[in-house]
Amino acid sequence: RSRVAEGSIAPTMLDPFDPTDELIGPCVHTVNSQLIQPVTAKAGNVSWALMLHPDGLSCDVFITHCWQEGIYEFIDKVLNSWPHGTRHAYCCMLSNPQNLDIADLIGSPRDSPFAKALLLAPYMLVIPNSST
Repeated sequence: RSRVAEGSIAPTMLDPFDPTDELIGPCVHTVNSQLIQPVTAKAGNVSWALMLHPDGLSCDVFITHCWQEGIYEFIDKVLNSWPHGTRHAYCCMLSNPQNLDIADLIGSPRDSPFAKALLLAPYMLVIPNSST
């Protein structure tokens, strides 16, 4: 919300979100292109998760979602649905390197980061939203 308030995340033709809206927010595509990609590019094109935790973390929860959803709505639903006793999640927008072509990572679906996280995570959150 602070990035929207300061204008570093702003509406676009593809995502004309209302900057005064406190419930839905900009879509994940917008947050990715205006925040995640620029910040992680400066950190060597790693994922947001590896930028913060270079040694990685265990995966307790696999989160699946729609990139069209608003980020505030996504965060609120994740926090309100978080399984008790779990600590770390795999979420593609944060776990995969967003500045790189991940075609090689997903070339073999069984060996993809998605499949590996799904196998490890005892919980899965499917996040619905008001856009879909």
